[in-house]
Amino acid sequence: MRMNSPHPNGSRAEPRVQYRGLTPYNERMSADAPILELADATVLKDGRHVLDRLSLTIAQGEHTAIIGPNGAGKSILVSLLTHEQRPLAPSNGTPPVRVFGRQNWDVFELRSQLGIISADLHQHFVNGNSEGSITAEAAVVSAFLSSYGILRYGTVTDAMRQRAAAALEQAGASGLASRTLDEMSSGEARRVLLARALVTAPRALVLDEPTTGLDLSARHAFMETVRQLARSGTTVVLITHHIEEIIPEIERVILLRDGRVIADGPAAANLTDARLTELFQCPVTVDAADGYHYARPATKRA
Repeated sequence: MRMNSPHPNGSRAEPRVQYRGLTPYNERMSADAPILELADATVLKDGRHVLDRLSLTIAQGEHTAIIGPNGAGKSILVSLLTHEQRPLAPSNGTPPVRVFGRQNWDVFELRSQLGIISADLHQHFVNGNSEGSITAEAAVVSAFLSSYGILRYGTVTDAMRQRAAAALEQAGASGLASRTLDEMSSGEARRVLLARALVTAPRALVLDEPTTGLDLSARHAFMETVRQLARSGTTVVLITHHIEEIIPEIERVILLRDGRVIADGPAAANLTDARLTELFQCPVTVDAADGYHYARPATKRA
């Protein structure tokens, strides 16, 4: 998922911090408002329902995995969460999407509340911007400005740099601050993006296919860091079709197919042979070990 910017170089014309605190009184966040509420949310793309009257609620503190095959609507669901996509207007007047209790957000303010990590975002930073390659420190500090490595359109304070250094250390990337992302391994760059996601102290960490392109060792190291964050109180929302990415701390699993929820409940109930066979439309066998689940195509016995 790529978070589009109003400027082609990934920056914006001026800092947006002045919008903070200007939310209409009837839409201000409450401390316990759900991360996401969908009420009959429908999204059309090329005349096709990519989300079809989808209703669900994800509460703060509720570690959740949303899994499904390619084309199930997972990335569109994330786009509703980040306000990059908008659903069809409902006929009954009920808001189809609320994030932290609010129907409307300034997208730059919302980015500070959601720590986003995706393979597309990874590629965006590795490719650089109009100013060239992006250092790890710039990638993390630019989260305060809602830009992609561009710092000249806002004021960077010492406090921001200190918080960036702390976030890099928390993500296991403190030694990478001065290096550019295009010279890092995929695992190193992904840890930098984790630091970027954490630096604004978001209310939830949203992982959209977070280990795409990582080898076995880098994938394990990344997800172990996510486990630590989940245990420390950061709400984790994982979107994936890789069952092995679902960490033991995630207790709720939502199965999404053709834009609809086909199952929603405890991980143990939904990560079964029968459920995943229905989801992926092919025979699946699930093995479990140490709180993790591993899915593979079922083999027929001779």
